[in-house]
Amino acid sequence: MTDKTGRNSLTYKDAGVDIDAGEALVARIAPAARSTRRAGADADLGGFGGLFDLKAAGFKDPILVASTDGVGTKLKIAIETQKLGGIGQDLVAMCVNDLVVQGAEPLFFLDYFATGKLNVEEAAIVIEGIARACRESGCALIGGETAEMPGLYAKGDFDLAGFTVGAVERGHVLPKKNAMVEGDVVIGVASSGLHSNGFSLVRRVIADAGAVYDKPAPFDGARTLADALLAPTHLYVKSSLEAIRAGGVKGLAHITGGGITENQPRILPDGLDAEIDLGRWTPPPVFGWLARQAGIVESEMLRTFNCGLGLIAVVAAESAGHVIDAFQECGEKAMRVGLLVAADGEAKVVYKGALKL
Repeated sequence: MTDKTGRNSLTYKDAGVDIDAGEALVARIAPAARSTRRAGADADLGGFGGLFDLKAAGFKDPILVASTDGVGTKLKIAIETQKLGGIGQDLVAMCVNDLVVQGAEPLFFLDYFATGKLNVEEAAIVIEGIARACRESGCALIGGETAEMPGLYAKGDFDLAGFTVGAVERGHVLPKKNAMVEGDVVIGVASSGLHSNGFSLVRRVIADAGAVYDKPAPFDGARTLADALLAPTHLYVKSSLEAIRAGGVKGLAHITGGGITENQPRILPDGLDAEIDLGRWTPPPVFGWLARQAGIVESEMLRTFNCGLGLIAVVAAESAGHVIDAFQECGEKAMRVGLLVAADGEAKVVYKGALKL
Protein backbone atom coordinates (compact mmCIF):
# COMPACT_ATOMS: atom_id res chain seq x y z
CA MET A 1 0.00 0.00 0.00
CA THR A 2 1.25 3.53 -0.85
CA ASP A 3 0.22 7.01 0.34
CA LYS A 4 -0.52 10.05 -1.90
CA THR A 5 3.18 10.71 -2.43
CA GLY A 6 3.85 7.17 -3.59
CA ARG A 7 5.73 6.16 -0.47
CA ASN A 8 5.14 2.77 1.09
CA SER A 9 2.40 3.19 3.72
CA LEU A 10 2.51 1.09 6.85
CA THR A 11 -0.59 -0.60 8.21
CA TYR A 12 -1.39 -1.93 11.66
CA LYS A 13 -1.01 -5.42 10.21
CA ASP A 14 2.50 -4.56 9.03
CA ALA A 15 3.31 -3.75 12.68
CA GLY A 16 2.08 -7.18 13.73
CA VAL A 17 -1.54 -6.53 14.75
CA ASP A 18 -4.20 -8.19 12.59
CA ILE A 19 -7.61 -6.58 13.17
CA ASP A 20 -9.24 -9.04 10.77
CA ALA A 21 -7.99 -11.97 12.87
CA GLY A 22 -9.50 -10.37 15.97
CA GLU A 23 -12.85 -9.97 14.24
CA ALA A 24 -12.68 -13.58 13.02
CA LEU A 25 -12.14 -14.73 16.60
CA VAL A 26 -15.17 -12.76 17.84
CA ALA A 27 -17.31 -14.36 15.13
CA ARG A 28 -15.97 -17.81 16.00
CA ILE A 29 -16.64 -17.57 19.74
CA ALA A 30 -20.00 -15.73 19.56
CA PRO A 31 -22.08 -18.97 19.62
CA ALA A 32 -20.14 -20.21 22.66
CA ALA A 33 -20.79 -16.94 24.49
CA ARG A 34 -24.50 -17.02 23.59
CA SER A 35 -24.72 -20.53 25.03
CA THR A 36 -23.95 -19.11 28.49
CA ARG A 37 -27.11 -16.98 28.62
CA ARG A 38 -28.77 -16.85 32.02
CA ALA A 39 -31.37 -14.68 33.76
CA GLY A 40 -29.93 -11.18 33.90
CA ALA A 41 -27.62 -11.45 30.89
CA ASP A 42 -28.08 -12.10 27.18
CA ALA A 43 -24.37 -12.83 26.62
CA ASP A 44 -24.10 -10.98 23.29
CA LEU A 45 -20.56 -9.82 22.46
CA GLY A 46 -19.40 -6.67 20.73
CA GLY A 47 -20.44 -3.78 22.98
CA PHE A 48 -18.06 -1.58 24.92
CA GLY A 49 -19.18 -3.17 28.17
CA GLY A 50 -21.19 -6.17 29.33
CA LEU A 51 -24.56 -5.59 30.98
CA PHE A 52 -26.15 -7.54 33.81
CA ASP A 53 -29.57 -7.05 35.40
CA LEU A 54 -29.47 -8.07 39.08
CA LYS A 55 -33.23 -7.68 39.48
CA ALA A 56 -33.90 -10.03 36.58
CA ALA A 57 -31.57 -12.54 38.24
CA GLY A 58 -33.92 -12.61 41.24
CA PHE A 59 -31.84 -10.77 43.85
CA LYS A 60 -33.56 -8.46 46.32
CA ASP A 61 -30.86 -7.03 48.57
CA PRO A 62 -27.60 -8.35 47.14
CA ILE A 63 -23.98 -7.77 48.03
CA LEU A 64 -21.68 -8.04 45.03
CA VAL A 65 -18.55 -10.17 45.25
CA ALA A 66 -15.75 -9.86 42.67
CA SER A 67 -12.73 -12.02 41.91
CA THR A 68 -9.89 -12.07 39.41
CA ASP A 69 -7.21 -14.68 38.75
CA GLY A 70 -5.14 -16.41 36.10
CA VAL A 71 -3.81 -19.88 35.34
CA GLY A 72 -0.15 -19.26 36.14
CA THR A 73 2.72 -21.27 34.71
CA LYS A 74 0.45 -24.24 34.05
CA LEU A 75 -0.01 -22.36 30.78
CA LYS A 76 3.60 -23.15 29.82
CA ILE A 77 2.83 -26.88 29.78
CA ALA A 78 -0.41 -26.36 27.84
CA ILE A 79 1.35 -24.22 25.23
CA GLU A 80 4.35 -26.53 24.91
CA THR A 81 2.17 -29.61 24.44
CA GLN A 82 -0.60 -27.81 22.51
CA LYS A 83 -3.18 -29.30 24.87
CA LEU A 84 -5.39 -26.24 25.32
CA GLY A 85 -8.82 -27.77 25.90
CA GLY A 86 -8.84 -27.58 29.70
CA ILE A 87 -7.12 -24.25 30.27
CA GLY A 88 -10.37 -22.29 29.89
CA GLN A 89 -11.92 -24.29 32.74
CA ASP A 90 -8.83 -23.61 34.84
CA LEU A 91 -9.32 -19.89 34.36
CA VAL A 92 -13.02 -19.92 35.22
CA ALA A 93 -12.60 -22.26 38.18
CA MET A 94 -9.88 -20.18 39.79
CA CYS A 95 -12.28 -17.22 39.77
CA VAL A 96 -15.73 -18.66 40.43
CA ASN A 97 -14.55 -21.02 43.18
CA ASP A 98 -13.29 -17.95 45.04
CA LEU A 99 -16.78 -16.42 44.76
CA VAL A 100 -18.80 -19.38 45.92
CA VAL A 101 -16.78 -19.81 49.10
CA GLN A 102 -18.12 -16.38 50.10
CA GLY A 103 -21.63 -17.75 49.64
CA ALA A 104 -22.05 -15.95 46.33
CA GLU A 105 -23.62 -17.21 43.11
CA PRO A 106 -21.38 -16.36 40.12
CA LEU A 107 -23.29 -14.15 37.70
CA PHE A 108 -20.99 -13.13 34.88
CA PHE A 109 -17.44 -13.59 33.62
CA LEU A 110 -15.01 -11.66 31.44
CA ASP A 111 -11.74 -12.94 30.01
CA TYR A 112 -8.50 -11.33 28.86
CA PHE A 113 -6.39 -13.15 26.25
CA ALA A 114 -3.04 -11.54 25.43
CA THR A 115 -0.52 -12.75 22.85
CA GLY A 116 2.21 -11.58 20.49
CA LYS A 117 0.47 -12.84 17.35
CA LEU A 118 -3.13 -14.02 17.45
CA ASN A 119 -3.75 -17.61 16.39
CA VAL A 120 -7.51 -17.68 15.92
CA GLU A 121 -7.84 -21.46 16.23
CA GLU A 122 -5.83 -21.67 19.47
CA ALA A 123 -7.59 -18.69 21.03
CA ALA A 124 -10.99 -20.10 20.06
CA ILE A 125 -10.22 -23.45 21.73
CA VAL A 126 -9.31 -21.64 24.94
CA ILE A 127 -12.31 -19.30 24.94
CA GLU A 128 -14.75 -22.08 24.03
CA GLY A 129 -13.39 -23.90 27.09
CA ILE A 130 -14.10 -20.77 29.13
CA ALA A 131 -17.68 -20.78 27.85
CA ARG A 132 -18.20 -24.46 28.75
CA ALA A 133 -17.00 -23.84 32.29
CA CYS A 134 -19.21 -20.76 32.56
CA ARG A 135 -22.24 -22.81 31.53
CA GLU A 136 -21.40 -25.45 34.13
CA SER A 137 -21.13 -22.73 36.76
CA GLY A 138 -24.34 -20.94 35.76
CA CYS A 139 -22.27 -17.90 34.86
CA ALA A 140 -22.74 -15.73 31.75
CA LEU A 141 -19.72 -14.93 29.55
CA ILE A 142 -20.67 -11.34 28.76
CA GLY A 143 -17.44 -9.98 27.30
CA GLY A 144 -13.69 -9.98 27.21
CA GLU A 145 -10.60 -8.61 25.50
CA THR A 146 -8.17 -10.09 23.01
CA ALA A 147 -4.89 -8.17 22.94
CA GLU A 148 -2.32 -8.72 20.18
CA MET A 149 0.98 -7.19 21.33
CA PRO A 150 3.94 -8.06 19.09
CA GLY A 151 7.29 -7.81 20.83
CA LEU A 152 5.86 -8.28 24.32
CA TYR A 153 5.35 -12.05 24.18
CA ALA A 154 7.64 -14.75 22.83
CA LYS A 155 6.49 -16.55 19.69
CA GLY A 156 3.63 -18.90 20.49
CA ASP A 157 3.13 -17.60 24.04
CA PHE A 158 -0.07 -16.14 25.43
CA ASP A 159 -1.44 -15.22 28.83
CA LEU A 160 -4.90 -15.34 30.38
CA ALA A 161 -6.74 -13.46 33.07
CA GLY A 162 -10.30 -13.88 34.25
CA PHE A 163 -12.71 -11.57 36.04
CA THR A 164 -15.99 -12.58 37.61
CA VAL A 165 -18.74 -10.99 39.67
CA GLY A 166 -21.28 -12.78 41.83
CA ALA A 167 -23.94 -11.86 44.34
CA VAL A 168 -25.16 -13.06 47.71
CA GLU A 169 -28.15 -11.81 49.64
CA ARG A 170 -27.26 -9.61 52.60
CA GLY A 171 -26.94 -11.69 55.76
CA HIS A 172 -25.79 -14.83 53.90
CA VAL A 173 -22.15 -13.91 53.31
CA LEU A 174 -19.56 -16.54 54.26
CA PRO A 175 -17.56 -17.18 56.38
CA LYS A 176 -19.66 -16.76 59.51
CA LYS A 177 -16.73 -16.52 61.89
CA ASN A 178 -18.84 -15.35 64.83
CA ALA A 179 -20.90 -18.54 64.60
CA MET A 180 -17.95 -20.95 64.65
CA VAL A 181 -17.41 -22.92 67.85
CA GLU A 182 -15.19 -25.67 69.17
CA GLY A 183 -16.38 -29.01 67.80
CA ASP A 184 -17.52 -27.74 64.41
CA VAL A 185 -16.69 -30.33 61.75
CA VAL A 186 -14.14 -29.78 58.98
CA ILE A 187 -15.20 -31.44 55.71
CA GLY A 188 -12.80 -31.96 52.81
CA VAL A 189 -13.95 -32.15 49.17
CA ALA A 190 -11.66 -33.97 46.76
CA SER A 191 -9.64 -32.19 44.08
CA SER A 192 -9.18 -33.40 40.50
CA GLY A 193 -5.40 -33.19 40.78
CA LEU A 194 -2.97 -30.30 40.94
CA HIS A 195 -5.58 -27.76 39.82
CA SER A 196 -3.65 -24.55 38.93
CA ASN A 197 -1.16 -24.03 41.74
CA GLY A 198 2.46 -24.92 42.35
CA PHE A 199 3.37 -25.34 38.69
CA SER A 200 6.64 -23.46 38.91
CA LEU A 201 7.76 -26.18 41.33
CA VAL A 202 6.11 -28.91 39.23
CA ARG A 203 7.95 -27.78 36.11
CA ARG A 204 11.24 -27.72 38.02
CA VAL A 205 10.65 -31.30 39.21
CA ILE A 206 9.80 -32.40 35.64
CA ALA A 207 12.96 -30.77 34.27
CA ASP A 208 15.20 -32.26 36.95
CA ALA A 209 13.68 -35.71 36.44
CA GLY A 210 14.05 -35.58 32.66
CA ALA A 211 10.39 -36.60 32.35
CA VAL A 212 8.72 -36.29 28.94
CA TYR A 213 5.23 -34.83 28.58
CA ASP A 214 4.05 -37.13 25.78
CA LYS A 215 5.15 -40.32 27.56
CA PRO A 216 3.00 -42.21 30.11
CA ALA A 217 2.94 -40.46 33.49
CA PRO A 218 5.28 -42.18 35.99
CA PHE A 219 2.38 -42.25 38.45
CA ASP A 220 -0.45 -43.06 36.00
CA GLY A 221 0.29 -45.36 33.08
CA ALA A 222 -3.17 -44.78 31.59
CA ARG A 223 -2.44 -41.11 30.75
CA THR A 224 0.44 -39.14 29.34
CA LEU A 225 2.30 -36.94 31.78
CA ALA A 226 0.86 -33.85 30.08
CA ASP A 227 -2.73 -35.09 30.36
CA ALA A 228 -2.27 -35.93 34.03
CA LEU A 229 -0.72 -32.57 34.89
CA LEU A 230 -3.26 -30.60 32.84
CA ALA A 231 -6.37 -32.13 34.43
CA PRO A 232 -8.62 -29.04 34.71
CA THR A 233 -9.26 -27.32 38.02
CA HIS A 234 -12.50 -28.67 39.45
CA LEU A 235 -15.58 -26.43 39.50
CA TYR A 236 -17.17 -26.40 42.97
CA VAL A 237 -19.95 -23.89 42.32
CA LYS A 238 -23.06 -26.06 42.00
CA SER A 239 -22.07 -28.49 44.74
CA SER A 240 -21.12 -25.71 47.15
CA LEU A 241 -24.41 -23.88 46.60
CA GLU A 242 -26.29 -27.13 47.28
CA ALA A 243 -24.25 -27.71 50.44
CA ILE A 244 -25.06 -24.18 51.62
CA ARG A 245 -28.76 -24.81 50.99
CA ALA A 246 -28.53 -27.97 53.10
CA GLY A 247 -27.84 -25.72 56.10
CA GLY A 248 -25.15 -25.57 58.72
CA VAL A 249 -22.27 -24.36 56.54
CA LYS A 250 -20.32 -21.69 58.42
CA GLY A 251 -17.36 -21.33 56.09
CA LEU A 252 -15.82 -22.58 52.86
CA ALA A 253 -12.17 -22.34 51.79
CA HIS A 254 -10.91 -22.75 48.22
CA ILE A 255 -7.54 -24.52 48.53
CA THR A 256 -5.29 -22.74 46.05
CA GLY A 257 -1.78 -21.27 46.35
CA GLY A 258 -0.59 -21.74 49.91
CA GLY A 259 -2.32 -25.08 50.20
CA ILE A 260 -4.37 -26.16 53.21
CA THR A 261 -1.89 -24.55 55.59
CA GLU A 262 -2.44 -21.01 54.36
CA ASN A 263 -6.02 -21.09 53.06
CA GLN A 264 -7.93 -22.82 55.85
CA PRO A 265 -7.07 -20.18 58.52
CA ARG A 266 -8.46 -17.40 56.30
CA ILE A 267 -12.01 -18.44 57.22
CA LEU A 268 -11.42 -19.07 60.95
CA PRO A 269 -11.73 -16.66 63.90
CA ASP A 270 -8.89 -16.11 66.32
CA GLY A 271 -8.99 -18.62 69.16
CA LEU A 272 -10.02 -21.58 67.01
CA ASP A 273 -7.67 -23.87 65.11
CA ALA A 274 -8.52 -26.48 62.50
CA GLU A 275 -7.24 -29.88 63.63
CA ILE A 276 -6.97 -31.97 60.47
CA ASP A 277 -6.27 -35.69 60.32
CA LEU A 278 -4.07 -36.24 57.27
CA GLY A 279 -4.88 -39.94 57.22
CA ARG A 280 -8.56 -39.38 56.42
CA TRP A 281 -8.06 -39.17 52.64
CA THR A 282 -5.73 -40.42 49.93
CA PRO A 283 -4.26 -37.73 47.64
CA PRO A 284 -4.10 -38.44 43.88
CA PRO A 285 -0.85 -40.22 42.91
CA VAL A 286 0.71 -37.11 41.34
CA PHE A 287 1.33 -35.64 44.79
CA GLY A 288 3.22 -38.66 46.07
CA TRP A 289 5.33 -38.80 42.93
CA LEU A 290 6.29 -35.13 43.22
CA ALA A 291 7.17 -35.53 46.89
CA ARG A 292 9.33 -38.61 46.30
CA GLN A 293 10.94 -37.40 43.09
CA ALA A 294 12.15 -34.12 44.57
CA GLY A 295 12.32 -34.98 48.26
CA ILE A 296 9.64 -32.41 49.08
CA VAL A 297 8.84 -32.61 52.79
CA GLU A 298 5.24 -32.95 53.92
CA SER A 299 5.02 -29.43 55.38
CA GLU A 300 6.12 -27.94 52.06
CA MET A 301 3.60 -30.08 50.17
CA LEU A 302 0.82 -28.85 52.45
CA ARG A 303 1.63 -25.17 51.93
CA THR A 304 2.22 -25.44 48.16
CA PHE A 305 -0.40 -27.87 46.79
CA ASN A 306 -3.99 -28.81 47.57
CA CYS A 307 -2.78 -32.37 48.33
CA GLY A 308 -6.10 -33.86 47.24
CA LEU A 309 -8.57 -31.43 48.84
CA GLY A 310 -9.70 -28.59 46.58
CA LEU A 311 -12.35 -27.28 48.97
CA ILE A 312 -12.78 -27.36 52.74
CA ALA A 313 -15.99 -26.62 54.65
CA VAL A 314 -16.56 -25.78 58.30
CA VAL A 315 -19.95 -27.07 59.36
CA ALA A 316 -22.03 -27.34 62.53
CA ALA A 317 -21.54 -30.84 63.96
CA GLU A 318 -25.24 -31.71 63.73
CA SER A 319 -25.33 -30.72 60.03
CA ALA A 320 -22.18 -32.50 58.86
CA GLY A 321 -23.97 -35.57 57.51
CA HIS A 322 -26.47 -33.52 55.49
CA VAL A 323 -23.72 -31.35 54.03
CA ILE A 324 -21.63 -34.37 53.02
CA ASP A 325 -24.73 -35.88 51.41
CA ALA A 326 -25.36 -32.65 49.48
CA PHE A 327 -21.81 -32.65 48.11
CA GLN A 328 -21.96 -36.33 47.20
CA GLU A 329 -25.33 -35.99 45.47
CA CYS A 330 -23.60 -33.47 43.19
CA GLY A 331 -20.93 -36.03 42.34
CA GLU A 332 -18.26 -34.87 44.77
CA LYS A 333 -16.19 -37.03 47.08
CA ALA A 334 -16.58 -35.41 50.51
CA MET A 335 -15.44 -36.63 53.91
CA ARG A 336 -14.88 -35.53 57.50
CA VAL A 337 -11.24 -34.59 57.92
CA GLY A 338 -11.15 -32.80 61.24
CA LEU A 339 -12.62 -30.51 63.90
CA LEU A 340 -12.27 -26.98 65.19
CA VAL A 341 -10.40 -26.90 68.50
CA ALA A 342 -9.90 -24.15 71.07
CA ALA A 343 -6.54 -22.38 70.86
CA ASP A 344 -4.78 -19.11 71.65
CA GLY A 345 -3.93 -16.39 69.16
CA GLU A 346 -4.40 -16.34 65.40
CA ALA A 347 -6.11 -19.29 63.78
CA LYS A 348 -3.91 -21.98 62.23
CA VAL A 349 -4.04 -25.56 61.02
CA VAL A 350 -2.84 -28.32 63.35
CA TYR A 351 -2.10 -31.58 61.57
CA LYS A 352 -2.44 -35.11 62.91
CA GLY A 353 -1.04 -38.20 61.25
CA ALA A 354 0.64 -38.21 57.85
CA LEU A 355 -0.39 -37.79 54.22
CA LYS A 356 -0.83 -41.05 52.31
CA LEU A 357 1.68 -40.08 49.65
